[in-house]
Amino acid sequence: MTFEECLTGTVDPVHSIILVISETVVDAKQAVDALGALAHENRLAIYRMLIEQGPDGLAAGVIARRLGVPPSSLTFHLQHLLRAELVTQRRVSRQLIYATDFTAMNGLVAYLTENCCGQGGAGAVCDPAASGAATAACTATAA
Repeated sequence: MTFEECLTGTVDPVHSIILVISETVVDAKQAVDALGALAHENRLAIYRMLIEQGPDGLAAGVIARRLGVPPSSLTFHLQHLLRAELVTQRRVSRQLIYATDFTAMNGLVAYLTENCCGQGGAGAVCDPAASGAATAACTATAA
């Protein structure tokens, strides 16, 4: 999917299915859980770091070193993000790798903006795809 396709909505059928799924996953309770999980400085920093890293994610030890967070505190924060279904966890040998769940992220953004400006009445001002962050999220979903 190209940047222009993401903005104009001219997306091939496979990617449009991905986008439709990402826009329908979040309900009010899930949004509250996700926003609550992000409402802490360390968790928000972890989440932003994982978004920047992309789908490959990072090992817990790397996250702890980069943020200067003790391992026990990091585990607490990562578990909070996992319970909110904002990140995924996988084991590679002896390491736990955490990555952003981009479908959940896009679903949250879609939920927050679905009735923006009276359902799009203000045009590009309300279009999340007009922002750089949403464009990056759209591109990451397509990858």
